[in-house]
Amino acid sequence: MTSNYWTGRLDLDFTKRNQQTVLTRSYAVAPWKIQRSLYPEGEEVCHCVLLHTAGGFVGGDRLAAHIHLAPQTQALLTTASATKIYRSNGADALQDVQIHIGEGASLEWFPQETIAFAESQYRQTTRIELANQATCTFWEIVRFGRTARGEKFLNGNWRSQTQVWRNQKPLWIDQQWLKGDPQILASANALNDYAIAASFVFVGAEVSPELVTRIRATWELGNYEGMSGVTRSLCGLVCRYCGDSSSDARKWFQQIWQLLRVSYRGRAICVPRVW
Repeated sequence: MTSNYWTGRLDLDFTKRNQQTVLTRSYAVAPWKIQRSLYPEGEEVCHCVLLHTAGGFVGGDRLAAHIHLAPQTQALLTTASATKIYRSNGADALQDVQIHIGEGASLEWFPQETIAFAESQYRQTTRIELANQATCTFWEIVRFGRTARGEKFLNGNWRSQTQVWRNQKPLWIDQQWLKGDPQILASANALNDYAIAASFVFVGAEVSPELVTRIRATWELGNYEGMSGVTRSLCGLVCRYCGDSSSDARKWFQQIWQLLRVSYRGRAICVPRVW
């Protein structure tokens, strides 16, 4: 009997060769697919685009990804399109991501928007292991419901857990759970009747109060609608967006990314061509 569910796996290994970051191992089991490496900003930073050939998750899917960056490598990963979480028959769709970042290495993980349909059931776990002097910058932009057609995230379930560790000590742990219920969606402690919840995280190095002030100013100067928050941690920064515009979330996050890139890598951002 043939299963209607996907059991996909992705393994990526990045290695330093002279001054170039090279994807030395790429193993993908459908629906994962990795496009060829790109170097739009020189040999030091390897850009890779991930593709989900099925277009999205259905209940019962099991996807796993293992990503390893050798010391001193720099990689940027994104997705070719938005990810959809389809209506479920009751089973959870699961995704597990394990990332290891070697000493002095840097990973930037910027997937495009995720759209959680009404009645979808989804659970994801992400664990990131950082070596000394390593950093990780990532975002997540989630739209709850297909709002263009008036759909709200009702009778669904969204769970997400992200952990970042260094030397067996936690640097940042974030757990999210949103149940598709009208009262919960309207609550000020949940979506406050907005459709999008998004997070931008930088972890692995201390962020100065001056840089936090500059990041907060980008929100005020941008005249964005919705709500935002910027929190400095002992070893990084967390920025939150809640609103109705994924383009606003991405535009603001790119401004934050630019400030952090220049501060920690001495290099301006390079927007992936698939965006």
